[in-house]
Amino acid sequence: MNSVFVSLLTYIGAASLLTITPGLDTALVLRTAIVGNAQRAVCAGFGIALGCLCWATLVALGLGALLAASQLAYTLVCWAGTLYLLCVGYRMLRHPRTNFSTEERAGASSSFGAFGRGALTNLLNPKVGVFYVSFLPQFVPHGIRVAPFVVVLGAIHSLLGLIWFACLIVATRPISRFLRRPRTVMVCDRVTGAVFVSFGLKLALDSRALVKN
Repeated sequence: MNSVFVSLLTYIGAASLLTITPGLDTALVLRTAIVGNAQRAVCAGFGIALGCLCWATLVALGLGALLAASQLAYTLVCWAGTLYLLCVGYRMLRHPRTNFSTEERAGASSSFGAFGRGALTNLLNPKVGVFYVSFLPQFVPHGIRVAPFVVVLGAIHSLLGLIWFACLIVATRPISRFLRRPRTVMVCDRVTGAVFVSFGLKLALDSRALVKN
C-alpha cells in the first residue's frame, strides 16, 4: 500500500508539471475562454480530458503499445491528426473572427462543438498515446495489476488537466472586457491558428521521418 501511495504521489507531481507546460491543449482552452465564454471553455476542457482518458484506456488494453510499435498505425493516425490540425489552424488564420455574438446565440450546439474540438484535438494526436505508453508504466508499483492502474493514472491526469483549465478560465474573467475587443479576438484566433498549424506540421514531419526510417 505504501508503494502505491508513493507511486501516486510521485506521478501527481510529474503529471502536474507536464499539465501546466504550455501546449496545444492550453492554447485551445485559452482561446475558447477568450473568444467564446467560460461554458464553452469548460466543454473544451472536458473534451480534452476525455481524450486523455481514452488514450490511457487504449494503452491499458495494449492498443497504445501497438500504436508505438506499428509504423503503419502510427503514420495513419499522424496524417489524420495533421489534416485536422492544419484545417482548423488554416481556418483561424485565414478567417479570424472579430466578435463571437453569433456563437453565443448558437447555445448548446457551440458547447458541443467546443467539446468535440477538444476531444478530437487530443484523440488525433498519436504522440499522446506513445507518450502514455512510455510514461504511465513507470509509475505502476510491483504486484499491482497494470491495466486498471494505468486507467487510474490516466484519470488523475485528466483531473489535473481540468483543474488547470479551470484556473486558466478563471484567470481570463478579470480582463474579459479587454479580451472581448474585436482586435483581441482576431489576434487570439490567429495565434491559436498558428499553434495548430505548427503542431500539424510537426506531426507531418514526424510521420515522414518515421516512413524514411
